[in-house]
Amino acid sequence: MRNNSLTQPIKPLSLCIFAALFLPAATQAAEAESAVKDDVEVIEVTGLRQAYRGNVQEKDLPQAISSITFDTLEFTGITNLQNSLELVSGVTRQNDFGGLWDMFAIRGFAGDENLPSAYLINGFSAGRGFSGNRDMSNVDMMEVLKGPGSALYGRGEPGGTVNIITKKPQFDQSGYIKFTAGSFDTYRTEGDFTTGLTDKLAFRINGAYEDAESYRDTVESTKTVLTPSFLYQINDDTAISYELEYLDQQAPMDRGVVVVDGKDFSDSNFYGEPADDPVEIEALGHQLQLQHNLSGDWAFSAGLSYRTSSFEGNATEARWYDADANYVVRQRRYRNFDADDISGRFEFSGSADFLGVQHNLLIGGDAYEYELDRLILRYRHNTAEAGTPESSADYYAIDFDNPVYRDELPDMIDNTSDLEEQSGQGVYFQDQIDLSDNWKAMFGMRYDRFEQDMTYRLDNDRKTNTSKSYFNPRLGLVYELSNDARVYASYSEGARPNSGTDADGNGHEPEESKSYEIGLKWGMPEQGFSGTTALFTTEKSNILASSPNGDGTTEAIGKAESKGIELDLSYALTSDTLVTLSYAYIDAQNAKEITLWDWYVIEEGDRLGNIPEHSGSLMVRQFAEFGGYEGSGGFVIQYVGTQLGDFLEQDYELPNYTLVNLFANVTLTENLDLNLSVNNLLDEEYYANSYFEAWTMPGAPRAFKASVKYTF
Repeated sequence: MRNNSLTQPIKPLSLCIFAALFLPAATQAAEAESAVKDDVEVIEVTGLRQAYRGNVQEKDLPQAISSITFDTLEFTGITNLQNSLELVSGVTRQNDFGGLWDMFAIRGFAGDENLPSAYLINGFSAGRGFSGNRDMSNVDMMEVLKGPGSALYGRGEPGGTVNIITKKPQFDQSGYIKFTAGSFDTYRTEGDFTTGLTDKLAFRINGAYEDAESYRDTVESTKTVLTPSFLYQINDDTAISYELEYLDQQAPMDRGVVVVDGKDFSDSNFYGEPADDPVEIEALGHQLQLQHNLSGDWAFSAGLSYRTSSFEGNATEARWYDADANYVVRQRRYRNFDADDISGRFEFSGSADFLGVQHNLLIGGDAYEYELDRLILRYRHNTAEAGTPESSADYYAIDFDNPVYRDELPDMIDNTSDLEEQSGQGVYFQDQIDLSDNWKAMFGMRYDRFEQDMTYRLDNDRKTNTSKSYFNPRLGLVYELSNDARVYASYSEGARPNSGTDADGNGHEPEESKSYEIGLKWGMPEQGFSGTTALFTTEKSNILASSPNGDGTTEAIGKAESKGIELDLSYALTSDTLVTLSYAYIDAQNAKEITLWDWYVIEEGDRLGNIPEHSGSLMVRQFAEFGGYEGSGGFVIQYVGTQLGDFLEQDYELPNYTLVNLFANVTLTENLDLNLSVNNLLDEEYYANSYFEAWTMPGAPRAFKASVKYTF
């Protein structure tokens, strides 16, 4: 039995500046695809300035970066962030708070399990707060920046960071509208339109509406996303842009199934209550960005981001299985989270000669203020009288095999009510030095200051204050083997502020990490062959664990380490056949013995949850003509190895699984395209992720989807 006093049980171990306004970004896969089809344009990325990168091209950075373009997402039929990340090595699903937000681990590290995974939109944080499941309708390109980024952009996980680069306004008019229908009564409308309003002002609007049922009983959801944006080209050297993002998502919290030895696999039983109604998530984001080209190759960029989000609704959740009565004992909670997040950033970047060598410099600073207001109400079985059978109404239980839902639901009482206020400021410097024609060295550093104020309303408005500062360095070395290949090595230190307080009301030291990495990058456009491979090891300390007194406070006593190898490559097998492959081996484990609640011991060497040792994907795309119509078709094979389903129960494992997905797209006319996809072709039974036995999400069975796209 567990302490569920907060949003989830607390377990241990628990950038683009709008440079893409001027040139679409090219990726390794896009370059290889260009080699496959002669009529696909190869786009140079020289001069592209992205946040936290300066004037250094991706191939010269001492770190692994994996990229996915909107085109790849479109022809595979992927419309959300979680599924898109499955195409990248070293990224694995985590428990996603009943399907209400995106949660993933990169190189074995996922961050705070009570909050969505951190990621960036155009270089600004979008992970603070509760912005629902990220839709990909306005995504131009997505980068997964491997390794710790705190040494430059701060407050990140040491495994890596996802940076989403959104579509930007264009002066040439274009657009599309797309209609999709699929299994489980899934319907989606998506659109995009851009045009120049004047010779200096461009406008774009895109978005989607989705209405879907599910393979899960009684589970239905709707989502609306809308993103208008403007670009004003002040002169040849200066441009300013504004982008708004709106999301309205309604879906029930679905913790999945309760896994019981000897019971048949089920992907449909829902152990919540439909009468709870959906949880509603609303988010509104604004980004204002400026870029100005200075003399030579120097540039100045700056931006502001303001994001508000709310998360409100009731949820009934399983707690454990009563084997004698064949019932699932549950609890009920109401959550109301409101978050406000404002951040700003400025950068200067360019090159300068000093002592006979070229220095590629990046100098910048950023700051943010974040406020989270939380209210949680709860009903639990412990209000029942002693001796009451667990299958009774007072225990809020439901039949395991044949759930029968209720019209009347129990009232709840106060459980948590607090206000968290954070502020942070950072300055950073990076210098990549061209030591010779073949050697490049990087040195970077960042200084951060973090302050946190907590107000506990249920404890007579008790207040606590925490103030921390920390410094992180970054070192790297790159050797150019040829014009097409580079080998690199890097060392980085990182830090991320810890939220909450200990049992005495004191704040925590930040999570700290040290990472080592060596790798190889290659890009051979003429041969259509590009990729990266990396060996890495990372150690993280001061990870939050539940306090022994079980009151929801935490202690920064955890330590974990992860090591492994990653491979991402793309190869034009023939003039009409493109193959992409990703693979990762990750050994992620607890690195320090921890005692919880005065009796439970987590051993050093215990595995981390939802991190398979082996995982990977293979995608083959074949270009061809179908009855005189041009198009392509192919498949994606995804393998996920055995993974731990509950960090506190090392014998609870999720079996390995292999999924086969098919896709085909054909151009019917100059303006009309048809896309078909089949996910889980072999109808594999599998578990996608887990928190513990009672919160285990079964994977979706075989599903079909068809889209018609009209381009204008």
